[in-house]
Amino acid sequence: MTAPESPEAHTPAGVPSETIRKALLGYRVLAWTTGLWLIALCYEMVLKYIVKVDDPPTWIGVVHGWVYFIYLLFTANLAVKVRWPIAKTIGVLLAGTIPLLGIIVEQVQTRELKTRFNL
Repeated sequence: MTAPESPEAHTPAGVPSETIRKALLGYRVLAWTTGLWLIALCYEMVLKYIVKVDDPPTWIGVVHGWVYFIYLLFTANLAVKVRWPIAKTIGVLLAGTIPLLGIIVEQVQTRELKTRFNL
């Protein structure tokens, strides 16, 4: 006798589709949040070093650092669930350090994962 089929669809990687969908959503939110805070950090650096503002808001760097750390966790979580190779995982992780690149990479990866896993 075989076990009854689970109502939840599984991906080719053996991970439930809903689990990948949730991991992808978290990654997308953090990629955008990290990208926006990185743009704010670049604005702060321009104010400080080019415009020579005496006291720019230094807390932006701290917030971006913590948001980037959370982005790393969410991205690693997604990478494990969809079984990205280590080189691709590192590339996506590093994309969050370059203004706008993290957002562009998020769009490309989301499109690829939605196609690959029928999400």
